[in-house]
Amino acid sequence: MLFRRILWGFALSLVFASPVLAGEFKLGPRAVLELFTSQGCSSCPKADAMFEQMGKRPDVVTLAYHVDYWDYIGWRDTFGTAANSDRQRDYAEAWGSSRIFTPQMVVNGRGGVVGSKTDAVNGALANATLPLTVSLTQQGGDLIDISVPAQAGLPGGTIWLVTFLDRADVAIERGENEGKKVAYTQIVTGRQVLGVWNPKAGAHLTLPVNEVLTGESNGAVILVQQEKSGLPGPILGAASFTR
Repeated sequence: MLFRRILWGFALSLVFASPVLAGEFKLGPRAVLELFTSQGCSSCPKADAMFEQMGKRPDVVTLAYHVDYWDYIGWRDTFGTAANSDRQRDYAEAWGSSRIFTPQMVVNGRGGVVGSKTDAVNGALANATLPLTVSLTQQGGDLIDISVPAQAGLPGGTIWLVTFLDRADVAIERGENEGKKVAYTQIVTGRQVLGVWNPKAGAHLTLPVNEVLTGESNGAVILVQQEKSGLPGPILGAASFTR
């Protein structure tokens, strides 16, 4: 197991020791913007560029999920996974749809828009809010304290750790984007459940960064998200850090 977990009255604590962490934190965002994209999609580079700019906003946390269902066109997305495609399908099912497409941007898990349409994305972000605060505090070495307070009136949620690579420039040699070199940001490299957030008790974790940021990953987002019948619901709160 990657984590040792101690559950005490719905409070969760994970403690490990390791080397020094130096990085950037993004706290108190009003929105989580998820992009479903593909290196094999000719409509996606515009959305990828817009997404990069959105990620510079202090009030927006961004995550790019590269899907694999366009790989057959002629170029295999170097970051595409079936798990990312499944997340998009799960969103569609949760919203009563069977249609998936790229580029698509999802705001706070509540609905999707065409990711290359600036007005649609800005419109979705305009009134976005996250009702729950996720606090991150560096405790020493590479340990990050994660605190999610109790908050009556909200439904419970799952606490997710979503790791990412903050940037990669990819030269695409085949497919619809043949000959282009595209910059990709906040590329999702993995997802795992940390625990459950209870609105009456809150949750507390101490996360060992060097244990979870492996391989290409150099950052992570902590999400608290509702689930209904195993499908993703609204995102309640989020915070991110980059090493």
